[in-house]
Amino acid sequence: MPLRHTTVSPESELDLEAPAQASVLLPLPLAGAYDYLVPAGESVEAGSFVEAPLGGRSVLGVVWGEAEGGVDAAKLKPLRAVLDAPPLPEVSRAFVDWVARYTVHPPGAVLRMMMSVPEALEPPRPIVAYARNDSDPEAEGVRLTPARKRVLAVLAEGPPRPASELAREAGVTTGVVKGLVGAGLLEVVQLRPLPPRQPDPDRPGPALSADQEAGAQTLIGRVDADGFSVSLLDGVTGSGKTEVYFEAIAAALTAGRQVVVLLPEIAMSAQWFARFAERFGAPPAMWHSEMPRPERRRVWRMVAEGQAKVVVGARSALFLPFADLGLIVIDEEHDASFKQEDGVVYHARDMAVVRAQLGDIPIVLASATPSLETLVNVDAGRYGALHLPERHGVAELPDIELIDMRRAPPPRGKWLSPALTQAISDTLNAGEQAMLFLNRRGYAPLTLCRTCGHRIQCPRCTAWLVEHRLAARLECHHCGHSMRPPANCPECDGESTLVACGPGVERVAEEVTGLFPEATAAIMASDTIRGPEAAAELMRQIEDHEIDLLIGTQIMAKGHHFPMLTLVGVIDADLGLAGGDPRAAERTFQLLAQVAGRAGRAERPGRVLLQTYMPEHNVMRAMASGDRARFIAEEKAARETARLPPFGRLAALVVSGPSVDRVEEASRMLALNSPRVEGIGVLGPAPAPLATLRGRHRRRFLVKAGRDARLQPFVRQWLAAVKVPSGVRIKVDIDPYSFL
Repeated sequence: MPLRHTTVSPESELDLEAPAQASVLLPLPLAGAYDYLVPAGESVEAGSFVEAPLGGRSVLGVVWGEAEGGVDAAKLKPLRAVLDAPPLPEVSRAFVDWVARYTVHPPGAVLRMMMSVPEALEPPRPIVAYARNDSDPEAEGVRLTPARKRVLAVLAEGPPRPASELAREAGVTTGVVKGLVGAGLLEVVQLRPLPPRQPDPDRPGPALSADQEAGAQTLIGRVDADGFSVSLLDGVTGSGKTEVYFEAIAAALTAGRQVVVLLPEIAMSAQWFARFAERFGAPPAMWHSEMPRPERRRVWRMVAEGQAKVVVGARSALFLPFADLGLIVIDEEHDASFKQEDGVVYHARDMAVVRAQLGDIPIVLASATPSLETLVNVDAGRYGALHLPERHGVAELPDIELIDMRRAPPPRGKWLSPALTQAISDTLNAGEQAMLFLNRRGYAPLTLCRTCGHRIQCPRCTAWLVEHRLAARLECHHCGHSMRPPANCPECDGESTLVACGPGVERVAEEVTGLFPEATAAIMASDTIRGPEAAAELMRQIEDHEIDLLIGTQIMAKGHHFPMLTLVGVIDADLGLAGGDPRAAERTFQLLAQVAGRAGRAERPGRVLLQTYMPEHNVMRAMASGDRARFIAEEKAARETARLPPFGRLAALVVSGPSVDRVEEASRMLALNSPRVEGIGVLGPAPAPLATLRGRHRRRFLVKAGRDARLQPFVRQWLAAVKVPSGVRIKVDIDPYSFL
């Protein structure tokens, strides 16, 4: 769709002796901004969206400021158009530059995230509607059928309407409407899109407890102060953190400002949206990757024009061009999904704090299991902290018990211990609901041959194919490769020798269904729930007790509230502790605590059973005792001793390409040209744990330094010294969270 804008006449340039120049940043991974001529008769300002020539094509970009100079004006190309769109605010431009510097990515690549919907730069199209005119059907000799009469009656009682809406209300087809236009009884009118229904900050919310009220008043004060602040809202699961930060949202709306709320799983947030609509009387604007393109265009434009007052979205919502942002909320701030691993690599929580500082506005970080980075910032006085130590209302925290699988193993070929099986039976007999958690999708993580030991591996990744028995497929969870399970072993051609090894949620569901055939069970995993609508329907079924047993992965831990769910069983509580991730213990504790928090959130008490082969591990001891403070202290001490984040800094460089020889060549050159800087060490190159991913061979460097080290200049100097072979990419990850 071509953009509607003022086209610049080439002839107008001839009348200007010294045409103005502007620096334009293009949403491309280029070295920086380019200088262009501003044609006579046109005026641009910093932030203006423009159409600029680049090679033989036109590219949309943003005026970044005055031209840098140094290029003969005769060699500069003129801008082709100035777009009819709100300019990109100064704080957004500063944010692009800051993120680019910090992540060591080109600013144009960051700008591309902010210009993710180029068609939104075109003004909204008027709505074609139909209105009744003064024509007399009898005088015009028009025969009025019952259908036509119904259309005219609808318009007699209300404003003009689009054809589809008019046809729906009158109970006719759109052809009847068009026929009345042809008969001269209706006329075509154009309407501007109606502004969205706005949340009402004065709508009364639920009664708050004393702790909630104190926290809410503190946040309101920080919003009213109209300055930068970071507040950790640290409350146990079920303590009502959402209702507390809703009061801060209301304060920002009362001040006429915009709000953005980042959630880790938009598709699984139906309950959150229902609570927001109940509190404010209108839904917020949504922003996530699964939205239809026209809806993304509409929301982007509303944000830029200041019409969208509250935006709730995934991490990319942080890069929307807010006209007047007044508050940022990061819910479940500890969640690893806030880290973007592809394209521009960044952590949305950390960048959100930067965005708040640049805009001189408050930000709220909410979690029942805050990240160690955030807790250290609280200890240092950089962040404020608000505590909600108890669950809201009559609900109490669940009892947590460890099942030592070395002493009470399940029957051979099964995965549920006798103690957990008995607890499920007791729960179902009491008319309550149970949840079984295993953070592993599919039926089994590995398929191997009993005869020759062959393991079925992804042809494009260093990973085993996961069996998804419900879909009758073997799938790679890294690249998406899929195939039907072979009848015979691909290696030895053995017949009926392939067996599934280990459990996934489908296998656990199979076992549960066999044990409790009368119970209604459902699987809750990212590959079984397709989109927000399916997730909302599953939430409804659980709330209405149409489901007795829920078996699922980590998406079950995202703040859901089910009053009748009283038992949580964790099949393999040790699963996240394997591997070399320095955050493994912290992540496992956070995940188990969040999952456990689903139990007993109403009047009925909750119970949590953790199946573990390592009951002596500090994570398991902390879960059983409820002593979070001791676990955090131990984790801090271990990280500080090892100079790991947040007491040290890390950066990762991943070298990848389709040719293993070229990847090795690039890795050797990087190793030879590593800068020698005191206090900064380089480990590698070494094969990444996923040595091949999506058909690309991968080698990894890890940069380790002290807390005050300036990693970005070090990485830039390093990369500038190496000419990368064709086909090889180097991904820079400042503050890595994934070590695959």
